[in-house]
Amino acid sequence: MAIFDHYLTLLAVLTAFFYLLAVICAGREIMYGRTSQGSIAWLLSLTFLPFPTVFLYFIFAWKKFDDYAAIGLTVSRFENEVTKQFAAYVDNTANNNWPVHNKITALPFLRGNNCQLLINGEATLDSIISGILSAKESILVQFYIVKDDETGERLAKALIQKATEGCAIYFLYDDIGSSTLSNNYINRLKQAGIHVSGFNERHKMLVLTGPMRLNYRNHRKVVVVDGHASWVGGHNIGNEYLGKSNTYGPWRDTHVKVEGPTAIAAALSFVKDWYWATGAPPNISLPEHIPTPGNEPVLTMPTGPADPREDCAIAFVEAISRAQKRLWIVSPYFVPGTEVLTALYAAALRGVDVRILLPEKADHWLVWLASYAHSDEMTRYGIKVYRYKEGFLHQKTMLVDNKLAAIGTVNFDNRSFSINFEITQWFTGGKMIGDIEKMLQIDFVNARKTEQAELATRTYAFRILAQAAKLFSPVL
Repeated sequence: MAIFDHYLTLLAVLTAFFYLLAVICAGREIMYGRTSQGSIAWLLSLTFLPFPTVFLYFIFAWKKFDDYAAIGLTVSRFENEVTKQFAAYVDNTANNNWPVHNKITALPFLRGNNCQLLINGEATLDSIISGILSAKESILVQFYIVKDDETGERLAKALIQKATEGCAIYFLYDDIGSSTLSNNYINRLKQAGIHVSGFNERHKMLVLTGPMRLNYRNHRKVVVVDGHASWVGGHNIGNEYLGKSNTYGPWRDTHVKVEGPTAIAAALSFVKDWYWATGAPPNISLPEHIPTPGNEPVLTMPTGPADPREDCAIAFVEAISRAQKRLWIVSPYFVPGTEVLTALYAAALRGVDVRILLPEKADHWLVWLASYAHSDEMTRYGIKVYRYKEGFLHQKTMLVDNKLAAIGTVNFDNRSFSINFEITQWFTGGKMIGDIEKMLQIDFVNARKTEQAELATRTYAFRILAQAAKLFSPVL
Protein backbone atom coordinates (compact mmCIF):
# COMPACT_ATOMS: atom_id res chain seq x y z
CA MET A 1 0.00 0.00 0.00
CA ALA A 2 2.87 2.32 0.84
CA ILE A 3 4.40 1.68 -2.57
CA PHE A 4 1.05 2.46 -4.23
CA ASP A 5 0.80 5.73 -2.28
CA HIS A 6 4.37 6.56 -3.32
CA TYR A 7 3.60 6.12 -7.01
CA LEU A 8 0.32 8.03 -6.63
CA THR A 9 2.19 10.94 -5.08
CA LEU A 10 4.79 10.83 -7.85
CA LEU A 11 2.03 10.84 -10.48
CA ALA A 12 0.38 13.83 -8.80
CA VAL A 13 3.68 15.74 -8.73
CA LEU A 14 4.39 14.99 -12.40
CA THR A 15 0.85 15.99 -13.38
CA ALA A 16 1.20 19.27 -11.49
CA PHE A 17 4.62 19.84 -13.07
CA PHE A 18 3.32 19.35 -16.61
CA TYR A 19 0.29 21.58 -15.98
CA LEU A 20 2.64 24.26 -14.63
CA LEU A 21 4.71 24.05 -17.81
CA ALA A 22 1.48 24.09 -19.83
CA VAL A 23 0.40 27.31 -18.10
CA ILE A 24 3.77 28.90 -18.90
CA CYS A 25 3.54 27.82 -22.54
CA ALA A 26 -0.08 28.97 -22.76
CA GLY A 27 0.83 32.40 -21.45
CA ARG A 28 3.61 32.72 -23.97
CA GLU A 29 1.36 31.59 -26.80
CA ILE A 30 -1.30 34.15 -25.85
CA MET A 31 1.32 36.89 -25.84
CA TYR A 32 3.32 35.95 -28.93
CA GLY A 33 1.16 33.67 -31.10
CA ARG A 34 1.16 34.71 -34.76
CA THR A 35 -2.25 33.35 -35.80
CA SER A 36 -5.51 32.79 -33.91
CA GLN A 37 -6.00 29.34 -35.47
CA GLY A 38 -2.55 28.15 -34.43
CA SER A 39 -2.84 29.63 -30.95
CA ILE A 40 -6.24 28.05 -30.30
CA ALA A 41 -4.90 24.64 -31.39
CA TRP A 42 -1.94 24.95 -29.03
CA LEU A 43 -4.08 26.18 -26.12
CA LEU A 44 -6.55 23.32 -26.46
CA SER A 45 -3.74 20.77 -26.65
CA LEU A 46 -1.95 22.26 -23.65
CA THR A 47 -5.17 22.20 -21.64
CA PHE A 48 -6.32 18.65 -22.37
CA LEU A 49 -3.02 16.92 -23.08
CA PRO A 50 -0.18 18.78 -21.34
CA PHE A 51 2.04 15.74 -21.80
CA PRO A 52 3.58 15.54 -24.37
CA THR A 53 2.26 18.88 -25.76
CA VAL A 54 4.62 20.95 -23.59
CA PHE A 55 7.63 19.24 -25.19
CA LEU A 56 6.23 19.77 -28.68
CA TYR A 57 5.58 23.41 -27.84
CA PHE A 58 9.15 23.97 -26.67
CA ILE A 59 10.44 22.46 -29.91
CA PHE A 60 8.01 23.89 -32.46
CA ALA A 61 6.46 27.04 -31.01
CA TRP A 62 8.74 28.68 -28.44
CA LYS A 63 9.85 31.12 -31.04
CA LYS A 64 10.79 34.54 -29.69
CA PHE A 65 14.52 35.12 -30.23
CA ASP A 66 15.04 37.98 -27.76
CA ASP A 67 18.77 37.31 -27.51
CA TYR A 68 19.27 37.38 -31.28
CA ALA A 69 17.25 40.59 -31.53
CA ALA A 70 19.48 42.16 -28.85
CA ILE A 71 22.56 41.29 -30.90
CA GLY A 72 20.84 42.86 -33.90
CA LEU A 73 20.59 46.12 -31.98
CA THR A 74 24.30 45.97 -31.17
CA VAL A 75 25.30 45.26 -34.76
CA SER A 76 22.87 47.91 -36.06
CA ARG A 77 25.25 50.61 -34.84
CA PHE A 78 27.89 49.12 -37.08
CA GLU A 79 25.32 48.93 -39.89
CA ASN A 80 24.62 52.64 -39.51
CA GLU A 81 28.32 53.35 -39.97
CA VAL A 82 28.36 51.14 -43.04
CA THR A 83 25.29 52.91 -44.44
CA LYS A 84 27.03 56.28 -44.12
CA GLN A 85 30.23 54.96 -45.71
CA PHE A 86 28.25 53.40 -48.57
CA ALA A 87 25.96 56.39 -49.17
CA ALA A 88 27.59 57.08 -52.53
CA TYR A 89 26.62 53.61 -53.75
CA VAL A 90 22.91 53.75 -52.89
CA ASP A 91 20.71 53.17 -55.93
CA ASN A 92 17.87 55.62 -55.38
CA THR A 93 15.89 54.45 -58.41
CA ALA A 94 15.72 50.83 -57.22
CA ASN A 95 14.94 51.86 -53.65
CA ASN A 96 12.17 54.21 -54.75
CA ASN A 97 10.68 51.53 -57.00
CA TRP A 98 10.75 48.92 -54.21
CA PRO A 99 10.32 50.89 -50.95
CA VAL A 100 9.02 47.91 -48.93
CA HIS A 101 12.13 45.85 -49.66
CA ASN A 102 14.32 48.86 -48.92
CA LYS A 103 12.74 49.43 -45.49
CA ILE A 104 12.92 45.77 -44.47
CA THR A 105 16.70 45.53 -44.89
CA ALA A 106 19.56 47.17 -43.01
CA LEU A 107 21.33 48.17 -46.24
CA PRO A 108 19.36 49.37 -49.29
CA PHE A 109 19.81 48.53 -52.96
CA LEU A 110 23.44 49.33 -53.78
CA ARG A 111 24.73 49.91 -57.30
CA GLY A 112 28.13 49.12 -58.80
CA ASN A 113 27.92 45.33 -58.52
CA ASN A 114 28.98 42.69 -61.00
CA CYS A 115 26.71 39.63 -60.77
CA GLN A 116 27.39 36.15 -62.12
CA LEU A 117 24.68 33.50 -62.27
CA LEU A 118 26.09 30.12 -61.21
CA ILE A 119 24.05 27.22 -62.57
CA ASN A 120 24.45 23.86 -60.80
CA GLY A 121 27.04 22.48 -58.44
CA GLU A 122 30.27 22.31 -60.40
CA ALA A 123 30.07 25.95 -61.50
CA THR A 124 29.15 27.06 -57.98
CA LEU A 125 31.84 25.09 -56.15
CA ASP A 126 34.52 26.05 -58.68
CA SER A 127 33.63 29.72 -58.26
CA ILE A 128 33.59 29.54 -54.45
CA ILE A 129 36.91 27.67 -54.27
CA SER A 130 38.50 30.10 -56.74
CA GLY A 131 37.25 33.01 -54.64
CA ILE A 132 38.57 31.49 -51.42
CA LEU A 133 42.01 30.89 -52.96
CA SER A 134 42.13 34.53 -54.11
CA ALA A 135 41.45 35.90 -50.59
CA LYS A 136 43.94 38.34 -49.11
CA GLU A 137 42.53 39.08 -45.65
CA SER A 138 39.29 37.38 -44.60
CA ILE A 139 36.93 34.53 -45.53
CA LEU A 140 33.47 34.00 -44.08
CA VAL A 141 31.82 30.64 -44.77
CA GLN A 142 28.32 29.59 -43.73
CA PHE A 143 26.26 26.61 -44.87
CA TYR A 144 23.19 24.80 -43.60
CA ILE A 145 24.58 21.40 -44.59
CA VAL A 146 28.28 20.50 -44.68
CA LYS A 147 29.28 16.90 -45.28
CA ASP A 148 32.61 15.21 -44.74
CA ASP A 149 32.83 13.78 -48.25
CA GLU A 150 34.74 14.53 -51.43
CA THR A 151 33.06 17.91 -51.85
CA GLY A 152 33.51 18.83 -48.19
CA GLU A 153 37.16 17.80 -48.39
CA ARG A 154 37.74 20.10 -51.35
CA LEU A 155 36.36 23.03 -49.35
CA ALA A 156 38.39 22.09 -46.25
CA LYS A 157 41.66 21.91 -48.19
CA ALA A 158 41.12 25.36 -49.71
CA LEU A 159 40.31 26.88 -46.32
CA ILE A 160 43.26 25.23 -44.59
CA GLN A 161 45.59 26.44 -47.33
CA LYS A 162 44.42 30.04 -46.89
CA ALA A 163 44.63 29.75 -43.10
CA THR A 164 48.32 28.83 -43.39
CA GLU A 165 48.77 31.96 -45.52
CA GLY A 166 47.42 34.14 -42.70
CA CYS A 167 43.80 34.78 -43.75
CA ALA A 168 41.26 35.24 -40.97
CA ILE A 169 38.67 32.50 -41.59
CA TYR A 170 35.31 31.99 -39.87
CA PHE A 171 33.31 28.83 -40.55
CA LEU A 172 29.66 28.58 -39.36
CA TYR A 173 27.37 25.58 -39.82
CA ASP A 174 23.87 24.66 -38.66
CA ASP A 175 23.85 22.02 -35.92
CA ILE A 176 20.79 20.20 -37.28
CA GLY A 177 21.55 20.43 -40.99
CA SER A 178 25.17 19.39 -40.41
CA SER A 179 24.44 16.85 -37.68
CA THR A 180 26.46 14.19 -39.54
CA LEU A 181 29.54 16.40 -39.90
CA SER A 182 32.41 14.53 -38.25
CA ASN A 183 34.42 15.83 -35.32
CA ASN A 184 37.53 15.01 -37.32
CA TYR A 185 36.49 17.50 -40.02
CA ILE A 186 35.80 20.24 -37.47
CA ASN A 187 39.01 19.58 -35.54
CA ARG A 188 41.13 19.71 -38.71
CA LEU A 189 39.78 23.18 -39.45
CA LYS A 190 40.34 24.36 -35.88
CA GLN A 191 43.88 22.99 -35.78
CA ALA A 192 44.64 25.02 -38.89
CA GLY A 193 43.62 28.18 -37.04
CA ILE A 194 40.14 28.49 -38.55
CA HIS A 195 37.40 29.75 -36.24
CA VAL A 196 34.60 27.15 -36.30
CA SER A 197 31.19 27.17 -34.62
CA GLY A 198 27.80 25.55 -34.83
CA PHE A 199 24.94 28.04 -34.92
CA ASN A 200 23.49 26.73 -31.64
CA GLU A 201 26.80 25.94 -29.96
CA ARG A 202 26.27 28.60 -27.28
CA HIS A 203 22.51 27.98 -27.05
CA LYS A 204 22.01 24.31 -26.36
CA MET A 205 18.69 23.12 -27.73
CA LEU A 206 17.41 20.80 -25.03
CA VAL A 207 17.58 23.04 -21.97
CA LEU A 208 14.70 24.46 -19.97
CA THR A 209 16.53 27.72 -19.13
CA GLY A 210 15.90 29.07 -22.62
CA PRO A 211 14.06 28.36 -25.86
CA MET A 212 14.62 24.96 -27.40
CA ARG A 213 16.12 25.69 -30.83
CA LEU A 214 15.53 22.32 -32.46
CA ASN A 215 12.90 23.62 -34.88
CA TYR A 216 14.73 26.85 -35.76
CA ARG A 217 17.55 26.27 -38.20
CA ASN A 218 20.01 28.58 -39.90
CA HIS A 219 19.31 27.76 -43.54
CA ARG A 220 21.63 30.43 -44.97
CA LYS A 221 24.39 29.65 -47.46
CA VAL A 222 26.84 32.55 -47.52
CA VAL A 223 30.50 32.94 -48.49
CA VAL A 224 32.20 36.34 -48.36
CA VAL A 225 35.81 37.01 -49.39
CA ASP A 226 37.60 40.19 -48.26
CA GLY A 227 34.27 42.02 -48.05
CA HIS A 228 34.42 42.43 -51.86
CA ALA A 229 32.74 39.29 -53.18
CA SER A 230 29.85 37.16 -51.91
CA TRP A 231 28.20 33.88 -52.90
CA VAL A 232 24.55 33.23 -51.97
CA GLY A 233 22.10 30.61 -53.22
CA GLY A 234 20.68 27.14 -52.82
CA HIS A 235 23.78 24.93 -52.73
CA ASN A 236 25.10 23.25 -49.62
CA ILE A 237 28.38 21.35 -49.32
CA GLY A 238 28.01 17.67 -50.20
CA ASN A 239 28.41 15.31 -53.12
CA GLU A 240 24.68 15.26 -53.94
CA TYR A 241 24.78 19.01 -54.64
CA LEU A 242 27.18 18.24 -57.49
CA GLY A 243 24.84 15.60 -58.89
CA LYS A 244 26.86 12.67 -57.51
CA SER A 245 24.00 10.99 -55.63
CA ASN A 246 22.60 7.69 -56.89
CA THR A 247 19.31 8.54 -55.17
CA TYR A 248 18.70 11.99 -56.64
CA GLY A 249 20.81 11.95 -59.79
CA PRO A 250 21.42 15.33 -61.47
CA TRP A 251 20.95 18.21 -59.01
CA ARG A 252 19.46 21.42 -60.39
CA ASP A 253 20.42 24.43 -58.26
CA THR A 254 21.38 28.08 -58.59
CA HIS A 255 23.84 30.36 -56.80
CA VAL A 256 24.93 33.96 -57.46
CA LYS A 257 28.34 35.53 -57.13
CA VAL A 258 28.19 39.28 -56.43
CA GLU A 259 31.30 41.45 -56.59
CA GLY A 260 30.92 44.99 -55.32
CA PRO A 261 29.43 47.03 -52.47
CA THR A 262 26.53 44.64 -51.77
CA ALA A 263 28.97 41.94 -50.63
CA ILE A 264 29.30 43.79 -47.34
CA ALA A 265 25.58 43.25 -46.67
CA ALA A 266 26.14 39.48 -46.84
CA ALA A 267 29.08 39.94 -44.48
CA LEU A 268 26.89 41.83 -41.99
CA SER A 269 24.38 38.97 -42.03
CA PHE A 270 27.22 36.58 -41.18
CA VAL A 271 28.49 38.90 -38.43
CA LYS A 272 25.11 38.77 -36.65
CA ASP A 273 24.91 34.99 -36.87
CA TRP A 274 28.48 34.52 -35.67
CA TYR A 275 27.98 36.98 -32.81
CA TRP A 276 24.87 35.11 -31.64
CA ALA A 277 26.53 31.71 -32.04
CA THR A 278 29.76 32.58 -30.19
CA GLY A 279 29.10 35.68 -28.08
CA ALA A 280 31.64 37.83 -29.93
CA PRO A 281 31.82 39.35 -33.42
CA PRO A 282 34.40 38.07 -35.91
CA ASN A 283 37.62 40.06 -35.89
CA ILE A 284 37.34 41.55 -39.37
CA SER A 285 37.26 45.12 -40.64
CA LEU A 286 35.56 46.92 -43.50
CA PRO A 287 37.53 47.08 -46.73
CA GLU A 288 39.29 50.43 -47.17
CA HIS A 289 38.52 50.49 -50.87
CA ILE A 290 35.15 49.37 -52.23
CA PRO A 291 35.38 48.15 -55.82
CA THR A 292 32.52 48.79 -58.26
CA PRO A 293 33.16 46.31 -61.07
CA GLY A 294 29.67 46.54 -62.60
CA ASN A 295 26.43 48.51 -62.64
CA GLU A 296 23.90 46.02 -61.23
CA PRO A 297 21.75 47.14 -58.26
CA VAL A 298 21.48 44.41 -55.61
CA LEU A 299 19.74 44.20 -52.25
CA THR A 300 20.70 41.49 -49.74
CA MET A 301 17.87 40.57 -47.35
CA PRO A 302 18.48 38.32 -44.32
CA THR A 303 15.23 37.21 -42.64
CA GLY A 304 14.37 34.95 -39.73
CA PRO A 305 12.38 34.25 -36.57
CA ALA A 306 14.03 37.17 -34.74
CA ASP A 307 12.38 39.68 -37.10
CA PRO A 308 9.77 41.84 -35.34
CA ARG A 309 7.47 41.38 -38.36
CA GLU A 310 7.05 38.58 -40.88
CA ASP A 311 9.63 40.32 -43.10
CA CYS A 312 10.20 37.41 -45.46
CA ALA A 313 6.49 36.95 -46.18
CA ILE A 314 6.04 40.72 -46.53
CA ALA A 315 8.80 41.00 -49.14
CA PHE A 316 7.62 38.08 -51.27
CA VAL A 317 3.93 38.96 -51.08
CA GLU A 318 4.75 42.55 -52.02
CA ALA A 319 6.68 41.36 -55.07
CA ILE A 320 3.91 38.96 -56.10
CA SER A 321 1.22 41.59 -55.68
CA ARG A 322 3.03 43.97 -58.03
CA ALA A 323 3.40 41.53 -60.92
CA GLN A 324 1.62 42.78 -64.03
CA LYS A 325 2.62 40.44 -66.86
CA ARG A 326 4.87 37.65 -65.59
CA LEU A 327 5.44 35.85 -62.29
CA TRP A 328 7.72 32.82 -62.39
CA ILE A 329 8.50 31.01 -59.13
CA VAL A 330 10.86 28.06 -58.62
CA SER A 331 10.96 26.22 -55.30
CA PRO A 332 11.75 22.64 -54.25
CA TYR A 333 9.30 22.87 -51.35
CA PHE A 334 6.00 24.58 -52.04
CA VAL A 335 3.65 24.72 -49.07
CA PRO A 336 2.51 28.37 -49.11
CA GLY A 337 0.53 30.14 -46.43
CA THR A 338 -2.78 31.91 -46.93
CA GLU A 339 -1.18 35.28 -47.62
CA VAL A 340 0.96 33.88 -50.45
CA LEU A 341 -1.89 31.86 -51.96
CA THR A 342 -4.13 34.94 -51.91
CA ALA A 343 -1.47 36.98 -53.72
CA LEU A 344 -0.93 34.22 -56.31
CA TYR A 345 -4.64 33.86 -57.06
CA ALA A 346 -5.00 37.64 -57.33
CA ALA A 347 -2.10 37.74 -59.80
CA ALA A 348 -3.71 35.01 -61.93
CA LEU A 349 -7.03 36.88 -61.90
CA ARG A 350 -5.19 40.00 -63.10
CA GLY A 351 -4.09 38.05 -66.16
CA VAL A 352 -0.48 37.59 -65.04
CA ASP A 353 1.43 34.63 -66.50
CA VAL A 354 1.86 32.80 -63.18
CA ARG A 355 4.13 29.76 -63.39
CA ILE A 356 5.26 27.56 -60.51
CA LEU A 357 8.17 25.17 -61.17
CA LEU A 358 8.46 22.29 -58.68
CA PRO A 359 10.45 19.04 -58.53
CA GLU A 360 9.02 15.87 -60.03
CA LYS A 361 11.19 13.81 -57.68
CA ALA A 362 10.65 13.87 -53.91
CA ASP A 363 13.29 14.11 -51.21
CA HIS A 364 10.93 14.89 -48.30
CA TRP A 365 7.73 12.90 -48.83
CA LEU A 366 5.49 14.86 -46.46
CA VAL A 367 6.40 18.20 -48.05
CA TRP A 368 6.14 16.69 -51.54
CA LEU A 369 2.61 15.40 -50.84
CA ALA A 370 1.52 18.71 -49.30
CA SER A 371 2.83 20.57 -52.35
CA TYR A 372 0.60 18.43 -54.57
CA ALA A 373 -2.45 19.43 -52.53
CA HIS A 374 -1.64 23.10 -53.07
CA SER A 375 -0.45 22.89 -56.68
CA ASP A 376 -3.39 20.80 -57.89
CA GLU A 377 -5.79 23.35 -56.46
CA MET A 378 -3.93 26.17 -58.20
CA THR A 379 -3.98 24.28 -61.51
CA ARG A 380 -7.78 24.14 -61.32
CA TYR A 381 -7.83 27.94 -61.19
CA GLY A 382 -5.51 28.75 -64.05
CA ILE A 383 -2.07 28.89 -62.41
CA LYS A 384 0.48 26.96 -64.49
CA VAL A 385 2.31 24.30 -62.49
CA TYR A 386 5.36 22.58 -63.95
CA ARG A 387 7.30 19.56 -62.64
CA TYR A 388 11.04 19.44 -63.35
CA LYS A 389 12.05 16.08 -64.85
CA GLU A 390 15.85 16.22 -65.22
CA GLY A 391 16.90 15.21 -61.71
CA PHE A 392 16.09 16.91 -58.42
CA LEU A 393 15.18 20.61 -58.48
CA HIS A 394 16.51 22.58 -55.48
CA GLN A 395 16.88 26.19 -56.69
CA LYS A 396 14.94 29.05 -55.09
CA THR A 397 14.23 31.72 -57.69
CA MET A 398 11.52 34.26 -58.52
CA LEU A 399 11.11 36.55 -61.53
CA VAL A 400 8.60 39.43 -61.55
CA ASP A 401 7.97 41.00 -64.99
CA ASN A 402 11.22 42.58 -66.21
CA LYS A 403 11.55 44.52 -62.99
CA LEU A 404 12.63 42.29 -60.12
CA ALA A 405 14.25 38.92 -59.51
CA ALA A 406 15.20 36.99 -56.39
CA ILE A 407 17.70 34.20 -55.73
CA GLY A 408 18.53 32.87 -52.30
CA THR A 409 17.74 30.22 -49.71
CA VAL A 410 14.00 30.83 -49.21
CA ASN A 411 11.57 28.03 -50.05
CA PHE A 412 7.88 28.78 -50.51
CA ASP A 413 6.79 27.33 -47.18
CA ASN A 414 6.12 28.46 -43.64
CA ARG A 415 9.47 27.13 -42.46
CA SER A 416 11.40 29.53 -44.69
CA PHE A 417 8.98 32.42 -44.25
CA SER A 418 8.68 32.26 -40.45
CA ILE A 419 10.88 29.64 -38.80
CA ASN A 420 14.31 29.45 -40.45
CA PHE A 421 17.04 32.06 -40.77
CA GLU A 422 17.23 32.75 -44.52
CA ILE A 423 18.86 35.14 -46.97
CA THR A 424 17.68 36.43 -50.36
CA GLN A 425 19.33 38.61 -52.96
CA TRP A 426 17.05 40.88 -55.00
CA PHE A 427 18.03 42.20 -58.42
CA THR A 428 16.58 44.99 -60.57
CA GLY A 429 19.29 45.25 -63.24
CA GLY A 430 18.51 44.31 -66.82
CA LYS A 431 21.47 41.96 -67.24
CA MET A 432 20.63 39.78 -64.23
CA ILE A 433 16.93 39.70 -65.05
CA GLY A 434 17.77 38.69 -68.62
CA ASP A 435 20.16 35.97 -67.46
CA ILE A 436 17.60 34.58 -65.02
CA GLU A 437 14.89 34.63 -67.70
CA LYS A 438 17.08 32.61 -70.09
CA MET A 439 17.94 30.14 -67.32
CA LEU A 440 14.29 29.59 -66.38
CA GLN A 441 13.18 29.23 -69.98
CA ILE A 442 15.54 26.25 -70.27
CA ASP A 443 14.22 24.86 -66.97
CA PHE A 444 10.64 25.02 -68.24
CA VAL A 445 11.68 23.14 -71.38
CA ASN A 446 13.02 20.39 -69.09
CA ALA A 447 9.75 20.23 -67.16
CA ARG A 448 6.24 18.97 -67.83
CA LYS A 449 3.17 21.10 -67.35
CA THR A 450 0.39 19.78 -65.12
CA GLU A 451 -2.73 19.64 -67.27
CA GLN A 452 -6.32 19.69 -66.04
CA ALA A 453 -6.83 16.14 -67.34
CA GLU A 454 -4.05 14.88 -65.06
CA LEU A 455 -5.95 15.97 -61.96
CA ALA A 456 -8.72 13.49 -62.72
CA THR A 457 -6.21 10.63 -62.71
CA ARG A 458 -5.23 11.18 -59.06
CA THR A 459 -6.40 8.24 -56.98
CA TYR A 460 -8.59 8.89 -53.99
CA ALA A 461 -5.88 7.45 -51.71
CA PHE A 462 -3.30 9.89 -53.11
CA ARG A 463 -5.64 12.87 -52.66
CA ILE A 464 -6.35 11.84 -49.06
CA LEU A 465 -2.62 11.56 -48.31
CA ALA A 466 -1.90 14.91 -49.97
CA GLN A 467 -4.65 16.69 -48.05
CA ALA A 468 -3.53 15.05 -44.80
CA ALA A 469 0.05 16.23 -45.42
CA LYS A 470 -1.29 19.71 -46.12
CA LEU A 471 -2.58 19.87 -42.53
CA PHE A 472 1.04 19.99 -41.38
CA SER A 473 1.79 23.06 -43.54
CA PRO A 474 2.59 25.38 -40.60
CA VAL A 475 5.58 23.25 -39.53
CA LEU A 476 6.79 21.89 -42.90
